Amino acid sequence: MLKKTINMKNLFLSILLLVGLMVHAQSGLPTVYLPEGLTVHFISPEPIQYVDISSKHIAGDLPLKNVLRIRCKDTLAEEDDAVITITGEKYIAQYHIIVGGTNVPTEIEIKPADCKPLDIEGIGLSVNQLKSICQNIAAQKPGNRREKVKAFGIIGMANHVYSFGDYLFLDIAYANTTNLPYDIGALRFRIDDKKVTKASNVQSLELKPEYVLFYQPSFANYYRNIFVFKKLTYPGNKVLHIELSEKQVSGRVVTLTIPYKDILEADQVNLGR
Repeated sequence: MLKKTINMKNLFLSILLLVGLMVHAQSGLPTVYLPEGLTVHFISPEPIQYVDISSKHIAGDLPLKNVLRIRCKDTLAEEDDAVITITGEKYIAQYHIIVGGTNVPTEIEIKPADCKPLDIEGIGLSVNQLKSICQNIAAQKPGNRREKVKAFGIIGMANHVYSFGDYLFLDIAYANTTNLPYDIGALRFRIDDKKVTKASNVQSLELKPEYVLFYQPSFANYYRNIFVFKKLTYPGNKVLHIELSEKQVSGRVVTLTIPYKDILEADQVNLGR
């Protein structure tokens, strides 16, 4: 009886795999096998925004921003044959999932060949694209610095302002001329009035970068980073203040000022350099 049950199960699996192959041939989607008791991970080149799994027998979650994890919830059923849709910031990819198989890969890299680009108005550049441009800028030597300020032995420098499409890239650096390491408490960006009088109401708008190349908690001698903003414009009577503050209560605060002309004169990013 046990042997007959095993043979029936093997026959069922064979039929299921055959049907899956037929569906794949009709759909043209890449096939991924999902063995019972194992977990399959999809590795995305950018953060995953949306996932759809057509079968209730397959569970999925996002343990990381760019990783989709799927597994079987219960025993095999006819409807276990499924399609998974994965959407990133700039792409959509679909995979035909067949429950079963042996010695199959459990890590699936989402490759460009499996993706269709998304052309959604206003979505902008992906995180990977922003990172690539920032790395390209950071690899270049700072040119003629646009603005410079010195306070408490800390020199703040606006190395360069670049533009790419609707984005602005600020290449900012700080040099520590003292023997005391600088523990970064905060780095804030604000648009303030150029001239402030006692009788005027001070209007300040704080900005959050769309992307920061890397995070560094402190620096002993030198700090440089690339900050990305989208559609950063402001009137000529305003200035962009970049305020670097130290963690200590009596910490050193250095404020770098970027005038509007620096934004208007931003250089185009040259990805070929």
